[in-house]
Amino acid sequence: MTENDNTGSAATPGQGGSSGPDQPTGPATPGPGGGGASPPPYVPPTPQEPPQGGRGQIRSQEAGRTKPRPPTLAEQRARAAAIEQQREQQLAVEAEGARRKKLRKRLLIGGGVAVGVAGVVAIWYAASSPDDVVAQCVKDDVVVEDQYCDEEYARSHGGYVSSGFIYIGGSSYRYNYGAPSTPVGQKVSGGSYTMPKGANISTKSGTVVQRGGFGVSGGSKSGGS
Repeated sequence: MTENDNTGSAATPGQGGSSGPDQPTGPATPGPGGGGASPPPYVPPTPQEPPQGGRGQIRSQEAGRTKPRPPTLAEQRARAAAIEQQREQQLAVEAEGARRKKLRKRLLIGGGVAVGVAGVVAIWYAASSPDDVVAQCVKDDVVVEDQYCDEEYARSHGGYVSSGFIYIGGSSYRYNYGAPSTPVGQKVSGGSYTMPKGANISTKSGTVVQRGGFGVSGGSKSGGS
């Protein structure tokens, strides 16, 4: 065989020869009949991250790092309108309070004038009204019947009046003024034996000893002093 024949029979690179540099060296794929090397292990697919900034995406906010979204023009107008409405309401409340305070002050002034006039009248009436004093006839500070202090009764029984005392049958009687009501036969406590001037004085039985008031001089139909 010549040299040309050897050269022609040699395997050309890239053709399907038994051993060439282009022949794959990986594991052989098992045929339909089975046998051969085992299959490679299962590797799960790597999940793909969603695109950043897409519509409908919710992003978490971190305090001190996430910047707030600037308000829109409509939000700015709504906020300004709310502030203006709140200011107007505050001014209205303050105006109503000032109006009520002024009205209350006027009422107090008017009421004070009325109360002042009524107070003056009440003071004048109280000053002009005489006191009501009860007189009790006593003998040696012991309460007796009112008739023993009556001047007419004393004279009709041979008695007489002297120095504020009424003498009947050797006994002396006089009025006690202003003491608490005391039953007959008991000793009187308190009061005075001096007739109060300007007072309405009467006995428990209804006998008028003195009518009081301005311009009325003190006097008695009996022997009070």
